[in-house]
Amino acid sequence: MTLAKSDDECFRDLTQQSFIGSALFEKTFEEGMSLVDETAKYLDGPGRQEARALPRKIAVLYAGESMRVTTRLMQAASWLLVQRAVHDGDMDAQDAAGDRYRLGSREICLGAAGEGCELLPARLQDLLGRSDNLYRRIARLDEVLFRSGALNPGVKAQFERLERAFGS
Repeated sequence: MTLAKSDDECFRDLTQQSFIGSALFEKTFEEGMSLVDETAKYLDGPGRQEARALPRKIAVLYAGESMRVTTRLMQAASWLLVQRAVHDGDMDAQDAAGDRYRLGSREICLGAAGEGCELLPARLQDLLGRSDNLYRRIARLDEVLFRSGALNPGVKAQFERLERAFGS
């Protein structure tokens, strides 16, 4: 059994509603928001000081990779906040399933790291790795919930309304 098949089996019955009501969502949400906060504090404080001490070539790489980590986290946070809005009843699930709320900037966020990343400060390398992991997990969830047909919001919502109206 391949990992992708194993993932498919795990996600077979996953819907937007079951996900946003789960402990997995809560854990992912907390992790994402904490990572956004941690990264902002680092980049605005110690990271800024570390960047000044880097050789010019590495400082340019630092600037590019810090933008990549920021882009990853802003995309992840936006996606998570939309799901939270659905959970809290502040947004309709069908609206949230629209393309404008999908995870974006995949080319930047999933692109290969710049050459020489091993020369970047250890803390930035850690944040890059953790943000990549978080982004990839959310990208997989986004794919399963909204793009692969696991949730067809229009049809599924109609069937759910019919079931509520007429019983199972």
